[in-house]
Amino acid sequence: MADSPMQINALIVDAEDPERLAAFWSELLGRPVVGRTGPYVWLRRENGLGLGFQRTASPKSGKNRMHLDIASPDPAAEQQRVEALGGRRLEEYADGGFLVMADPEGNEFCVIPVGPFELDGEGRTNYLG
Repeated sequence: MADSPMQINALIVDAEDPERLAAFWSELLGRPVVGRTGPYVWLRRENGLGLGFQRTASPKSGKNRMHLDIASPDPAAEQQRVEALGGRRLEEYADGGFLVMADPEGNEFCVIPVGPFELDGEGRTNYLG
């Protein structure tokens, strides 16, 4: 496959309150807020990838079509930290074995182990034990 001239530059999250979401993700990821331009709040770029939050007048509706997987050496311990920052666990996904969380505006993300973990034929796991 030939190298593509295209690459992902940044992930942009729509937000009713971009300052609040940027503060949550900044603390969670250890990436400080580095800029504000118009409706955008930006976290520090890392590994070539930017993360920004864009003000929108529409609240989130329905399940995300794309979500982030955040790797941690101890996903179970991270649940408490996410909740202390204003996120919550989404119990409706517990049967899949993933630690599915939501940020303060309801955007879903998974906290997964840093190392490899097993998936069954249905895409379920049990890394939480």
